[in-house]
Amino acid sequence: MFDILMYLFENYVHSEVELLVDEDELTKELTRAGFHQVDILKALAWLEHLADLQEGDKPYLCNHAQHSFRIYTEAETTKLDVACRGFLLFLEQIQVLNVELREMVIDRVMELDDPALVLDDLKWVILMVLFNVPGNESAYEQMEDLIFEQPEGRLHS
Repeated sequence: MFDILMYLFENYVHSEVELLVDEDELTKELTRAGFHQVDILKALAWLEHLADLQEGDKPYLCNHAQHSFRIYTEAETTKLDVACRGFLLFLEQIQVLNVELREMVIDRVMELDDPALVLDDLKWVILMVLFNVPGNESAYEQMEDLIFEQPEGRLHS
């Protein structure tokens, strides 16, 4: 399923080609690309749920959300190792993610089929969320810089 999400993201994110709106046509394209029907349906549902998160109620947000910290459930700590959780905290501290976006990322990660996620995969999920939530262009660009720009030299001596 993650491979399908990456395929769609890589083929449509910086393309002038609009993502096919017709689910049947998109399914046919993904099948021609070699993906299995079951995984295609899961990936499309994943994207649909991402869109739903933007429009639905956000029970995880409260009046004091900006001054709170995140406690992860056992299932979340299984899926998101220490490096992933630390990276999410880092992104909050540098204001790439706010509380709402962090929760959207965690929600999307928890719906992936993979039992555990590596940090590089998490970064792509974050990019997908930022890309699909309007108003986060600056955060998306910062995240792209964090992924694609390799630091020159050592940060500390």
